[in-house]
Amino acid sequence: MLKTTALTAGLAILALSAHADTHGHDHGDMARTPAPEGAMVYFIGLEGGATVSNPVTLHFGARGIGIAPAGVEWPDTGHHHLLINVDPATVDMEFGLPADDQHIHFGGGQTEVTLELPEGTHSMFLLMGDHNHVPHDPPIMSTPITITVE
Repeated sequence: MLKTTALTAGLAILALSAHADTHGHDHGDMARTPAPEGAMVYFIGLEGGATVSNPVTLHFGARGIGIAPAGVEWPDTGHHHLLINVDPATVDMEFGLPADDQHIHFGGGQTEVTLELPEGTHSMFLLMGDHNHVPHDPPIMSTPITITVE
């Protein structure tokens, strides 16, 4: 079981209740938000193949896009989502992202998190969401990385 800081866990629950049904899909009448040209997200100071110990602190970077809290509709902005042990090809980019232990929302505009991950190998990537947690068009996603937790 994944443990996150209390703030992150509370925001994930808040994001799910405010923006999505029980399956995590946002059914609002909205078109996907266009991605700013050249926008990108990435992990700061963490490379794929790294071996880390708990607690794991992750820092998120963004270039070409501003960070704004969920619910705030400002031009060329979004907020981070951390997807853990999720195949990027399975993410439905047309709807709001679910909020659970594998899809962690940072709707307050946070750019870091400290997690307790189970020992073993974990894949992860960052995905920006707009004010409604819907990925931009095209998606602004980091390169997936794999880390080992000892």
